[in-house]
Amino acid sequence: MLSVTVSPKFQVVIPQAVREQMQITAGQKMQVLTIDRRIELLPIETAQAARGFLAGIDTTVVREADRV
Repeated sequence: MLSVTVSPKFQVVIPQAVREQMQITAGQKMQVLTIDRRIELLPIETAQAARGFLAGIDTTVVREADRV
């Protein structure tokens, strides 16, 4: 388990191994969540990165017979 220290400005440095594993880059936006006594950082995906994530899904709509 890795640990970090909170600076006097309440900043932390994400360890290099974690940055590389999660492909975190400088200037990347992160969402901060607090759950009980835990802090989670989630990367905010850009709209460009989300493009095409629904490709190939089934778009047929099943309708009831009395609704056709």
